[in-house]
Amino acid sequence: QVQLVESGGGLVQPGGSLRLSCAAEGNIRSIYSMAWYRQVPGNQRDFVARISSSGSTEYVDSVKGRFTISRDNAKNTVYLQMDSLKPEDTAIYYCNADLLRTFIRADYWGQGTQVTVSS
Repeated sequence: QVQLVESGGGLVQPGGSLRLSCAAEGNIRSIYSMAWYRQVPGNQRDFVARISSSGSTEYVDSVKGRFTISRDNAKNTVYLQMDSLKPEDTAIYYCNADLLRTFIRADYWGQGTQVTVSS
């Protein structure tokens, strides 16, 4: 059994900051990439940022220079530091992990955490 447990969402004013966390728990042998996606109700789930097991990162253009993804491999945890937040960043943020448990490699998703940017 594997689950991704997210935390850190909330309400923030434009220009503010939030830090999301996502911990992978369970019978995990190895985690390859970890990522964040976001979804506005009624729209598709969109890619935000990804970090590989070696630490290389990639971001969607709209968050470059404002968001920073990082991970703590010892804790199987990924973080998303979000600065200079804009109202258009409002969405449900989902954590994703590409991981190996026993002999099965698969994608796992967190339950989602709401981020609202509003004055």
